[in-house]
Amino acid sequence: MKKWFYLIVFLLAVNTSAFAATYPDFTQIVRDHGPAVVNITTTEIMHASSMQNDPLLDMMPPFMRPPQSDGNSNMPVHSGGSGFIISNDGYILTNAHVVDDAQEVDVKLTDKREFRAKVIGADKRSDIALLKIPATGLPVAPIGNPKQLQVGEWVLAIGSPFGFENSVTAGIVSAKDRSLPDDNYVPFIQTDAAVNPGNSGGPLFNMKGEVVGINSQIFSRSGGYMGVSFAIPIDVAMQVANQLKQYGKVYRGKLGVVIQDVSAHAATAFGLSRATGALVAQVDPDGPAARAGIKPGDVILKFNGQPIEHSIDLPSMVAQTRPGTLVQLELWRNRNSMTVSAKLAEMSDKKSPRSLPASTTEKAGHPDKLGLVVADNRGASGGVVVRRSSGFAAQTGIQTGDVILAVGGNKVRNVAEYRAQVDAALKQHYVALLVRRDNETIYVTLETE
Repeated sequence: MKKWFYLIVFLLAVNTSAFAATYPDFTQIVRDHGPAVVNITTTEIMHASSMQNDPLLDMMPPFMRPPQSDGNSNMPVHSGGSGFIISNDGYILTNAHVVDDAQEVDVKLTDKREFRAKVIGADKRSDIALLKIPATGLPVAPIGNPKQLQVGEWVLAIGSPFGFENSVTAGIVSAKDRSLPDDNYVPFIQTDAAVNPGNSGGPLFNMKGEVVGINSQIFSRSGGYMGVSFAIPIDVAMQVANQLKQYGKVYRGKLGVVIQDVSAHAATAFGLSRATGALVAQVDPDGPAARAGIKPGDVILKFNGQPIEHSIDLPSMVAQTRPGTLVQLELWRNRNSMTVSAKLAEMSDKKSPRSLPASTTEKAGHPDKLGLVVADNRGASGGVVVRRSSGFAAQTGIQTGDVILAVGGNKVRNVAEYRAQVDAALKQHYVALLVRRDNETIYVTLETE
């Protein structure tokens, strides 16, 4: 009986050891690099009436909520965030939205020391801010290479969710190179590490104890964690931080194109062997791309020799290149590759003026083989305007009022040119139409069989 007892104990010990050996242990990372993570508190003076209906107040712990007011006075509002030290002389990285509009920024270290921080610079486009505190000999978080991250790899987040300092959560890399709405310049790292309000600006570590990202955003219907978190790759953040330190602002290159992903169907329509690159949907007539001869329908395959696997790759490559730099672009046009040179301009926050909507008075006729009835467009952009959409076209989402500017990479100026290009494209299994709607252009790929 004793033999069986000892055997069971031995097997349990072996299984426990095996489990411990395969399950990740984060204690060493926290012990070694946790002291480089800081808690950030900001103070902003706000009018009390503007805070009464703020839904975030309900999510804050009682000790972080502002005191009650009659609604007719100004009052200090304290917010929280996270950051981490990148140099032993006091430079700290965090999110721009953590310090946005703050009159005071205070930093608290894990050893309980507190410092008033100076905002060296903040870049809203990348959501990166660089702070400086008057201290030396500080612990520094080592910087890693996010390009070496693998989907499924364990990662660790440290920050101050809801004001709870130096909280540690873990998860895996869910995806890489994520493009979020209204943000085309940051190829986000998606993770399922628990991130909540207050984690913003904190580091995302890999299992080597290296910072690979800055926790920045979450996807949530409740305002809290729902398993989808996004981090800014640290190489993007450091490039921004270096410019903020040197110039106080960020200079970004501009190519002057509107692009979209190349789907498998679009790849077939354009004669590509696989779905790769960035499909040009629109070209700024006064930008570097236009001067280099780039046209809608071109697929940009490489930027200065670097392959573009996904369209999100291109904006970050361009943005990280200094204005005035001469770059080489490999294009795919008319089923052949070619190389052009472009001198990058400087990106501006100014938006291009919107053109007037197209109009036509021509009557609708019979649908063509794509299910479209079109008429000459009387607008300045040319093309043909859709009077009725059915069949393949309607199923793909083309609507009445859309303007078709090109078929494949070939611009069309009227109905006759449109019909000739469509007839030629029907020999292929897919046809790509450059469609303008609400002053935005995008390629839509239709199946022809």
